[in-house]
Amino acid sequence: MSTQIPKQTEESTEADAETEPASKGDERRAEKRRRAAERREQRQEEEAEKAAADESTVELKVFRYDPQVEGKQEPRFDTFHVPFTKGMTVLDALMYARDTYDSSLTFRHSCRQAVCGSDAMFVNGGQKLACKTQISDLDEPVRVEPLPHAEVTKDLVVDMEHFYDQMEAVEPYFQTNEYPDGELEEQRQDRENREKIKMSTRCIWCGACMSSCNIAAGDNEYLGPAAINKAYRFAMDEREGEEIKQKRLEIIEQEHGVWRCQTQFSCTEVCPKDIPLTEHIQELKREAVKNNLKFW
Repeated sequence: MSTQIPKQTEESTEADAETEPASKGDERRAEKRRRAAERREQRQEEEAEKAAADESTVELKVFRYDPQVEGKQEPRFDTFHVPFTKGMTVLDALMYARDTYDSSLTFRHSCRQAVCGSDAMFVNGGQKLACKTQISDLDEPVRVEPLPHAEVTKDLVVDMEHFYDQMEAVEPYFQTNEYPDGELEEQRQDRENREKIKMSTRCIWCGACMSSCNIAAGDNEYLGPAAINKAYRFAMDEREGEEIKQKRLEIIEQEHGVWRCQTQFSCTEVCPKDIPLTEHIQELKREAVKNNLKFW
């Protein structure tokens, strides 16, 4: 007696064999659709974040003063809301406020690379370079004022003439009366001496240190940390020779020179080029003492 497989069972087996590959294909297509949906969601989230960033603003409170215009002769603060972008500096925000809201807003700037020193300002209670200071590092509202202890010309611009006079008083240029024997021989400087004065050469004449100095605020004749640092740069340069060094020491050891410094370190703290100004002033004090010692 032969055994026959029921017809229904045969059909079911064939159907299962046909649907199994189709089921795997569906799974692959479903996975593909799922991944595409995830990518779309990710793009949407990124676009939403970008849109939110574009809509976020930073609040600036900017000092305003214009002695030439009636109605603006009383100092005040104007508020500007500037769209925030990643990497925005205080200078970027000020330029946006000037170009978009008030073209009369006045401030100095030049290189935008922290080497010209023209945009030193008083930002959130400290002397800073506007082009170097990131908005993201500051608490809001960002309060921008002109440098303290200087006459305000207009808005954020101060008169730098006195600062430049003090710098010029130390004769901030290379001088020597000692030359090499050979006509074409170079005037050499050894590595140790170069390292000694290297930091002092970084001064960009921004005036931030002078503005932070309480002694300079009370003594208009005080040379100030920037000028004394410039004197250090040349007095410690071995190529100038002892005679010129003696002359420089005489300049800085006067009544309103190095001895007026009270070692408060405020100048060192605000220097945008990290020059150890207080250390240089103290070393010049030691040189001045040694210069006046007499042995007989």
